[in-house]
Amino acid sequence: MSRREFLRKTAGCAAYAAAGVTLSGFQSERAWAEKQPNIVIANGRPGAGTRAVVNAMGGMERFVKPGNKVVIKPNMSFPNPPDWGTTTHPEVIKELTKMCLKAGAASVLVLDNPLRSSELCVERSGLRKACEDLPQTHVQGLTDKSFYQEVKVPDGKELPSTMVMKRVLESNVLIAVPVAKSHSATGVSLALKGMMGLIYDRRDFHLNLDLDVAIVDLCTVLKPKLTVIDASRILSDGGPGGPGKVIPMNKIIASTDMVAADAVAVELGTWYGRKFKAHQVKHIQIAHQRGLGNMDVASQAIKEVDA
Repeated sequence: MSRREFLRKTAGCAAYAAAGVTLSGFQSERAWAEKQPNIVIANGRPGAGTRAVVNAMGGMERFVKPGNKVVIKPNMSFPNPPDWGTTTHPEVIKELTKMCLKAGAASVLVLDNPLRSSELCVERSGLRKACEDLPQTHVQGLTDKSFYQEVKVPDGKELPSTMVMKRVLESNVLIAVPVAKSHSATGVSLALKGMMGLIYDRRDFHLNLDLDVAIVDLCTVLKPKLTVIDASRILSDGGPGGPGKVIPMNKIIASTDMVAADAVAVELGTWYGRKFKAHQVKHIQIAHQRGLGNMDVASQAIKEVDA
């Protein structure tokens, strides 16, 4: 994808939510959230950086309660090693899983719908090996239709319904953990785009729908409690499957706002040989306009920490 194509593509511009929150519980969470930064950026190695950003956001106990079923959504669609930059770094997933278990999670499922052989993807990405010694934890690539359930998208502009992983619908906590990489159809692939890895059929998105609008539609029903973006290195071009130019960044980004996290990753990175603003990525701009989050990086409380 050329710079000209990227600019052209990016120019212009809940059904399963948790219920039964008490007023006192809401007030407590709100008071806690008000003391935390909107966005945290850690400088350091993938595992240490992940631990640092979550701690700076208030700790995993803020998001995961004892007995919760947790789903972690990484990128593991391609059977490539971590240094290709196409998949989430194993140390990021391992550290998040350990923190979830320490917070009392009953189970942690690391799930994706790979674009290549599931077995090869979970093995060559290093994610299965990273988590193999952790209790109550499974790393799976779910490709069979029996693992999915039809879900309506009430606020969909392009997408009236889609089939979502049952395990996600049954979970208490969803954590988005994409790697920061380029994408031939959407310019970049981050947290918003990454939600497509939790649905059964992505062909319709690419062939019959406005892809960027459909991504935002999907994110009106799939809303992670926490987003952690692996920017330890970014795939600056050649995405989503590579090979391409991999740029070391040594950063991990965290936010409760997917849109904000994506916006920061876009503006920190160099894509196709140049810098971009978040509003130049169509689906980020649409998500901001529809109230799913805030892409205005300058207006937000950002904390930077060293890991």
